[in-house]
Amino acid sequence: MTEKKKPTKEKDKKWIKKAIKNPGAFTAKAKRKGITTAQLQANVEREPDKYDEKTQKQAKLRETLVRINKDKKNKKAKES
Repeated sequence: MTEKKKPTKEKDKKWIKKAIKNPGAFTAKAKRKGITTAQLQANVEREPDKYDEKTQKQAKLRETLVRINKDKKNKKAKES
């Protein structure tokens, strides 16, 4: 059997860079609607049929990145 290696932090960052093809596009959509990115994400999650697939993916990516950032902050707070 082969052992699975844990991904390195550098590898973790690479998937994020690949996932973000147009930086700021989701924010721009939210600004055009006059709302925050968090509000746009909530709207997309509540009624996904109203939004195109690209916007749905952007909302899901934002959710993931916010969660990762929150986890990092919690981990730092526990270390201090």
